Amino acid sequence: MNASDFRRRGKEMVDYMADYLEGIEGRQVYPDVQPGYLRPLIPATAPQEPDTFEDILQDVEKIIMPGVTHWHSPYFFAYFPTASSYPAMLADMLCGAIGCIGFSWAASPACTELETVMMDWLGKMLQLPEAFLAGEAGEGGGVIQGSASEATLVALLAARTKVTRRLQAASPGLTQGAVLEKLVAYASDQAHSSVERAGLIGGVKLKAIPSDGKFAMRASALQEALERDKAAGLIPFFVVATLGTTSCCSFDNLLEVGPICHEEDIWLHVDAAYAGSAFICPEFRHLLNGVEFADSFNFNPHKWLLVNFDCSAMWVKRRTDLTGAFKLDPVYLKHSHQGSGLITDYRHWQLPLGRRFRSLKMWFVFRMYGVKGLQAYIRKHVQLSHEFEAFVLQDPRFEVCAEVTLGLVCFRLKGSDGLNEALLERINSARKIHLVPCRLRGQFVLRFAICSRKVESGHVRLAWEHIRGLAAELLAAEEGKRDGQSCII
Repeated sequence: MNASDFRRRGKEMVDYMADYLEGIEGRQVYPDVQPGYLRPLIPATAPQEPDTFEDILQDVEKIIMPGVTHWHSPYFFAYFPTASSYPAMLADMLCGAIGCIGFSWAASPACTELETVMMDWLGKMLQLPEAFLAGEAGEGGGVIQGSASEATLVALLAARTKVTRRLQAASPGLTQGAVLEKLVAYASDQAHSSVERAGLIGGVKLKAIPSDGKFAMRASALQEALERDKAAGLIPFFVVATLGTTSCCSFDNLLEVGPICHEEDIWLHVDAAYAGSAFICPEFRHLLNGVEFADSFNFNPHKWLLVNFDCSAMWVKRRTDLTGAFKLDPVYLKHSHQGSGLITDYRHWQLPLGRRFRSLKMWFVFRMYGVKGLQAYIRKHVQLSHEFEAFVLQDPRFEVCAEVTLGLVCFRLKGSDGLNEALLERINSARKIHLVPCRLRGQFVLRFAICSRKVESGHVRLAWEHIRGLAAELLAAEEGKRDGQSCII
């Protein structure tokens, strides 16, 4: 494919992408395929001779699309949003064309410097404390990670290195292994499984702190765990506080947990993967109060801020905490501007060496939407979630299971777990909308998350009517079973 072919095919692909997104409402949101469906549809080996672009594009529609879960359908209400916008797609195209691997300033100065500035832009949109911003001479700063899972692991590993070096400095004979076996990390019992996974990879114990009636981690429960573990000779070193949990969008109490971590000299990492985008709205900024006690903070613009995956924004108060843990300088990566206070080598801030020019997406989106446009988008989704909540509350057969703060509603039929499992099975088997469940206090609960950029009130209403209809059929069937059993008795 030469430049002329690329121009022609590129325009065709943009048309295909636009047609796909404009017509996505007409596609079945959840695929009707069985595991292994794809292998028989394609050859067992790569072609010896080139295929045509036309054949490939036809096969996208024939082979790929039948197995796609359409995350951007206005009838997709599962998991959390995955961001999508035309400005971000255009920036991704440019990123692919530039094709730099921006592991250091010298590897691509614009890639590095734009990221530093964009993370400051975003930090200011969130009203983060000045300590988290790079500015022109700050000690902190932001970095784009691949995911919130990656950010949590990076923070945990940095915290592990920091506490180990501190203890070894105080006791020179102390081995790294002796420290490692006593380290303990903590998170709420509502924290994402990626926090537990970070503990597994980091080789440290992770303990779950029981949450309160609003599914939040509170000071008393954390303090009790810390005192118990210190008395047992363990070393608490890392706490993850979640703002907007995956199960029900609950918020750990940062204003209580933060001071404890500060007093105990424990690294506090704040994970706001989904909810963080909402903090650009003044009416939701209070949910971030207490972040001043954190050592690191992360959220995903690629969830709810119209910046396509992957773009996970992470800030630290002291960037030397990261560079001190991950810095290696082989001669082939060194450059003449190393050590300058004006530049950042992001390879020292992350797990992989290579990194794409992801800040382009932020730059395009922030400029083409503006802060007010992004705020309006967040507010629309929150309003739609409250519309769905109102529908649920008006039907005495259903109940809302957790406070609705942002764009997630947790609800269930009043009754057994089996009844709700059967309802979810009917919902997803019908493939008109897509939901996923969670468990809250042992109960099986359905989650309804406002996700798509294209979702409107009409889609929410149709989804609710569909759920109500399936619930009525299920309840009638259950009643029929009970009547039948009564007759047999």
